[in-house]
Amino acid sequence: MTALTSLEIDRVAALDAAKAAGRVDDAFLARFDVQFPRLHGFFAELYGARPDGQQQLAETVAAASTAWNTRPLELKVRDAQREAEPGWFESERMLGGVCYVDRYAGNLEGIREQIPYFRELGLTYLHLMPLFDAPEGDNDGGYAVSSYRRVNPSLGTMAQLTELAADLRTAGISLVLDFIFNHTSNEHEWAQKAVAGEDGFEDFYLIFPDREMPDAYELTTREIFPDDHPGSFVQLEDGRWIWSTFYHYQWDLNYANPAVFRAMAGEMLFLANQGVEVLRMDAVAFIWKRLGTSCESLPEAHLLLRAFNAVLALAAPGMVFKSEAIVHPDEVVTYISPGECQLSYNPLQMALTWEALATRDGRLLQDALEHRHALPEGTAWVNYVRSHDDVGWTFADEDAGALGIDAFGHRQFLNRFYTGRHDGSFARGVAFQENPATGDARVTGTTASLAGIEAGDPAGEDRVVLAHALALSTGGIPLLYLGDEVAQLNDYSYTDDPLRRGDSRWVHRGNRPRDRYALRDDVTTPSGRVFRRLTKLVSVRQQSPEFAGNALIGFRTPHPSVVGYQRPGADATVLVLANVGDAEVQIDQLTLSGFEREAFDLVHDSDIDLADGIVLRPHGFVWLRVTPL
Repeated sequence: MTALTSLEIDRVAALDAAKAAGRVDDAFLARFDVQFPRLHGFFAELYGARPDGQQQLAETVAAASTAWNTRPLELKVRDAQREAEPGWFESERMLGGVCYVDRYAGNLEGIREQIPYFRELGLTYLHLMPLFDAPEGDNDGGYAVSSYRRVNPSLGTMAQLTELAADLRTAGISLVLDFIFNHTSNEHEWAQKAVAGEDGFEDFYLIFPDREMPDAYELTTREIFPDDHPGSFVQLEDGRWIWSTFYHYQWDLNYANPAVFRAMAGEMLFLANQGVEVLRMDAVAFIWKRLGTSCESLPEAHLLLRAFNAVLALAAPGMVFKSEAIVHPDEVVTYISPGECQLSYNPLQMALTWEALATRDGRLLQDALEHRHALPEGTAWVNYVRSHDDVGWTFADEDAGALGIDAFGHRQFLNRFYTGRHDGSFARGVAFQENPATGDARVTGTTASLAGIEAGDPAGEDRVVLAHALALSTGGIPLLYLGDEVAQLNDYSYTDDPLRRGDSRWVHRGNRPRDRYALRDDVTTPSGRVFRRLTKLVSVRQQSPEFAGNALIGFRTPHPSVVGYQRPGADATVLVLANVGDAEVQIDQLTLSGFEREAFDLVHDSDIDLADGIVLRPHGFVWLRVTPL
């Protein structure tokens, strides 16, 4: 008799656990046959040396079976739709919006009341910033989560969130939520049980009795929030030390414990069954720790994401992951694949858009689009001009060096420029987490304030529109921070709030600017002009199939201030030319000689004769439908 392999033994144990948890239908069993070998392999690599690995694997599969049995029928129908069209998020009709529930609409009911406006804007994807229960007061804008199953009472209830997800789905809008993946708040039930040494929770976090191990780890880790605490650890009241990468009240989970994996898989599946369609995986680069390393972007982080992906494929196959990895560009792309994170923020394009506007030189952005934009089939970028977070200068030093740019000095310049400390700057940003010891800093501010509208710069509106025109035309899902479409300015009132004054990111997290929304149809105002121009671009994008997917071909001109690329379609190509400079640029006929003379200007609905060349005004751009020769 042939001995059973560990895979076969564990398969039987997992399937028995699933059957004990409830009915195992044919649909679940078919996916189990595909996904369990993947999941088993990931567990073997992550937890093969742990005696509890097999048990936790079986319990994870049982949790997935239970989740599938309780998944509402309409979500199973949506799963089937997504499986039939796995590239749904690559459509040219995709448009994302992001906001804080309380800042934008007061509560979940207020968000529901905004659905008609979201449809007017053309949204197909709505990211609601952290809305789970969190400590009162200082909670990192909700990223210190105390429960993944309770909505912050000031915002509503989980039942209201489920109803909102259904209403959004009816309106053609997918709900996106943050999954705070790396850590919980110190008030989370797991955290309290871990500190108390309760059986089963003692190693949910990384807790050490003295400084020996923290000192050893900190030889190679970096400080993330030096204004809050030095190093990677904070001290507990009893003298012990706990890993805390970010704020002192955010304690890192210990994913080396398979019980943590099983517990977090359960939280993901719960949210999937509430109608969440995309999970933003927060701080994915930090989720695995190993002594002697930076504890960032380790191979195990990818194994974890792939394992969680396999769990969701069992019980919520329509859900996708979006990675948030603000790391070196070479590391960002390693998280993106159909079996890991299907979506990813594009921090490089965001940072280099602002870099180009400051320097009036598009070459770094041009190089990035040509050499760092491509993604695996079945995945997509989420392109954004700004987010709830800061602007960090995440370009690769080697890319800057190839253009003769000193990366360290350039970042210093950009920080000075966007905080208004550089002579002639149009920006009104605020420094975030400035570290005098290292010179490191990031920048905060709304798009309008960073682009010059707050300063009264006459080119401010053009910069806002140009930055969004790039995000809307490079592929993937373009993302609007809601309020930017009506030129919302910085809100400095956060400095009067003792709980927020230490975090300058609140300067661009102001309340919904009702006065500016009231003016969105008044083109005599900045709000009205920006709104009209941006909504026109959204409409054009959604009617242009060339903007689907991520395919992009660089297009070089002799002008360093011009960023150019082609978006090829089935029947035609869209040529994008964008002038980030302050001077008019003439693109001559020779540069355009690779195309037929007749072109069509998508934004202005007009025919263009390329034999006449193209004039790009300062901070101007064109989207031209062209025919390559």
